[in-house]
Amino acid sequence: MPDSTPLQSQYATQIQSDLDSNVAEREQIAGQIDALQEQLSVLENNHALLASMQQAIGPASAAAPAKVRAKDRSKTAKKTAGAAAPRVPQARTATKSAGRATKKQAQPAAKAKASGNSPTLRDLVANHLAQSGEPRSAAEITAGLTDAHPQRNIAGTVVRNTLENLVAKGQAQRTRQNRSVFYTAPDATTAKESADGDVKKGEDAVTPATTG
Repeated sequence: MPDSTPLQSQYATQIQSDLDSNVAEREQIAGQIDALQEQLSVLENNHALLASMQQAIGPASAAAPAKVRAKDRSKTAKKTAGAAAPRVPQARTATKSAGRATKKQAQPAAKAKASGNSPTLRDLVANHLAQSGEPRSAAEITAGLTDAHPQRNIAGTVVRNTLENLVAKGQAQRTRQNRSVFYTAPDATTAKESADGDVKKGEDAVTPATTG
């Protein structure tokens, strides 16, 4: 059958494209899962701190039975129970303050990034590609960044997503060898076209609308 070979080649190309899309989607979802797990870890730490503070302060409802028993006793006992009641709102205020302090302590990395004290992962990946001078896989780039920045937790899935974003914006090039994908810094022509496109978008955004 003379048409079998072109048809098989077409199927093979389509299947490979579907596999690549599947891998990209899985890695994107894996990155989202990592972010959610980090948020869950922060919430669990907050819960443990609040629980320990509650045990140290005592249950807020402990004053209620004392009031009920005071009603069955004398007026003097009622006044004593009423004087002890305002401690409950103070305990709640202390718990809320502790929760705010814990949330602030749980985000040191975000504050450091916002203040510009450390480069973003996007900058690190782009600089690594520019300095390499040869094609690099996502795993090789992750290993290189981990060795160069041991104080940072650099995940392979996040690096791959960053590389794909750079490729989409023309700030990196992607090549395929057999079943492996490699990334390089863009050549001068590609970088200039990307920069001209960004400038054109900025000019279109600030161009005033004309009236007839």
